[in-house]
Amino acid sequence: MSRREEVRFAVKALSLNGPNRAELMRTMMPHPLVYQELPFDPEFGLYNSRLVALRFPSVPAEEMYWAVRREAVLRHTGEYALEIRGPDAERLLNLVFTRDVSKIRVGRCSYQFACYEEGGMITDGVVVRLAEDRFWYAQAEGDLYSWLKAHGRGMDVEVIDPGLWISQVQGPNSLKILEAAVDDAYPDPFRYFDSATVRIAGQELLVTRTGFTNELGWEFYMTPDIDAEAVGDRIQEVGAPFGLRPISIFGARRIESGLLNAGSDFDETTTPFEVGLGAMVDFEKGDFIGREALLKADRNCLLWGLKVEGGVPWNGRAIKMNGEEVGQVCSSAWSPYLECGVAFVRMDSAEHGPGTQVDVDCKDGEVHPGALCALPMYDQERRIPRGKLVDIPERPEG
Repeated sequence: MSRREEVRFAVKALSLNGPNRAELMRTMMPHPLVYQELPFDPEFGLYNSRLVALRFPSVPAEEMYWAVRREAVLRHTGEYALEIRGPDAERLLNLVFTRDVSKIRVGRCSYQFACYEEGGMITDGVVVRLAEDRFWYAQAEGDLYSWLKAHGRGMDVEVIDPGLWISQVQGPNSLKILEAAVDDAYPDPFRYFDSATVRIAGQELLVTRTGFTNELGWEFYMTPDIDAEAVGDRIQEVGAPFGLRPISIFGARRIESGLLNAGSDFDETTTPFEVGLGAMVDFEKGDFIGREALLKADRNCLLWGLKVEGGVPWNGRAIKMNGEEVGQVCSSAWSPYLECGVAFVRMDSAEHGPGTQVDVDCKDGEVHPGALCALPMYDQERRIPRGKLVDIPERPEG
């Protein structure tokens, strides 16, 4: 049996009948293209009750970083997509989200998040408007399904799990790979945050100009009725000449880009203002859950980027000034491009913003100097994912 056959057999074994099959498939569902990751001996974690590759022990994080900055990467995500459909679909989403859903045109996407009545954040994700009365919402980890079901009571709307799986191709060569992969014409137009229906390997699927890297990129949504392996194999085949490779998490690139992770960088204890997302709260659109609390909330931002010379910060209460703890590290990594440790930090006081010098407990057991910075850490106008800036950085030698 070849290595490829072995890994496919391992995936299919997860769906064999057995006493624990139902529980296994409910609590740790594998992505249908996970066989593309298994040759790298991935370490998995649970995300939305789905198995997600957190690390490839045999592949240095630096290699994956330069792949997304210079060529292209394939990432199988644990995003959980919901379908919201019916005459009151827009009404329900406008009640739950802080931005005006009525402004999303058919064929477009929008970043959206939901809040509790007290103003704390539940989760975030991307809405795709498929029709006037039909949406998909690809959410980060969190239970928005129950939230939508509860608040849709009395409305003419359905909230269902359509069984979608989402993967993304990111990097400077990503759109070249899409052009090579589609059976027919490349979608035109296909602007940043557009969606389109294409055929790949004879399978019809939705693609969106979105991603979790702030690089040029696209995501593809696979429904249960398509041949996912045919799609995955085709993308890998045509992507090989462009340097496409599977990776685990994006690490430093998402931190540099200012892309927050639900549960670690924000949660139910943080308002959108505290984590720099106040511009995504539209008080003019009318009522939404959390509006009254957010109207009264402090508008100061507490979350910033952090650059640390010579070390990677510990997550947790690792930020100090004059020996006193003054902030929390939410996510951290080493940036091969900036050649320093990078992190998201939530400060205790709004007095501390970009330029503030701090002491940072790092993973090497030492305390290193660091400085708060604005987000994103570069490409402030986000021109790279829009295709307005071709930024293929040189890889430092040595």
